[in-house]
Amino acid sequence: MIENNESHPAEFFLLGFADHPWLQFPLFVILLITYPLAMMGNIAIILVSRLDPRLHSPMYFFLTNLSFLDMCYTTSIVPQMLFNLGSSKKTISYMGCAVQLYVFHLMGGTECLLLGLMSFDRYVAICRPLHYTLIMNQRLCILLVCTVWLCGITYAVSEATVTLQLPFCGTNQLDHLLCEIPVLIKTACGEKEANELTLSVVCIFMLAVPLCLILASYASIGRAVLNIKSSEGRKKAFGTCSSHLIVILLFYGPAISMYLQPPSSITREQPKFMALFYGVVTPTLNPFIYTLRNKDVKGALSKLVSTIVHSK
Repeated sequence: MIENNESHPAEFFLLGFADHPWLQFPLFVILLITYPLAMMGNIAIILVSRLDPRLHSPMYFFLTNLSFLDMCYTTSIVPQMLFNLGSSKKTISYMGCAVQLYVFHLMGGTECLLLGLMSFDRYVAICRPLHYTLIMNQRLCILLVCTVWLCGITYAVSEATVTLQLPFCGTNQLDHLLCEIPVLIKTACGEKEANELTLSVVCIFMLAVPLCLILASYASIGRAVLNIKSSEGRKKAFGTCSSHLIVILLFYGPAISMYLQPPSSITREQPKFMALFYGVVTPTLNPFIYTLRNKDVKGALSKLVSTIVHSK
């Protein structure tokens, strides 16, 4: 360990899987494959949602925001991971750590709220179909998305700023693959119980409140679907929600296990695998989940590919 007398070191050493060096090359290859896939998949979703008039609806407006979030999410961590895995110098500057901290948690907090907003959209579409266009008008959708982004910014700025104020007493080793709030709190010295309590309270709001909205929305959706008499109608209604439900499970499962417990109780390897899952795996899978289970998106993608091919 490199010691210095400053409370904030010039750089951090990211230990990653130092105890398992054999993991570095396979992980490097996996990230090298999944990162371009995640970027291309999410760019494709954004393009087809904006270019195809059939997809100019609130559902796809929210989906383009989700795809943009996922692109920023994975970009905030994967290039740094690839650099560290491919070299012997596994460091990140203090400023780089701060930027990563802000961006990563901005995207994560915003995505929590956006998934809740998307569930509300599905609730209105299925439970109030005759009033859907009136309720989910363009002005309201833009206002809701702006509110979600503003809440995400507030969360990231407040939590990251408070965490970065903690003294590290010369310690510059982070037992992680990236800079993340729970790990920084665990590494810091001095009194940090207030930071742990603040993190828990804020994360309860950012995770539990949208999750309650999601559960309430889908409880109402479930009752509405069961009241549909035709099996074809029930199948169609379920099809519009299944992709969103899968994305919710992939995102909220790891996030809850990571953030709704005190940082001091987190095991050593847990943050690393969780970061890889909800920072890399989920953003990569989301475009394929929405594409493979959605006829409209598949049709728009086919049309876009056909247009590109014929233009050449």
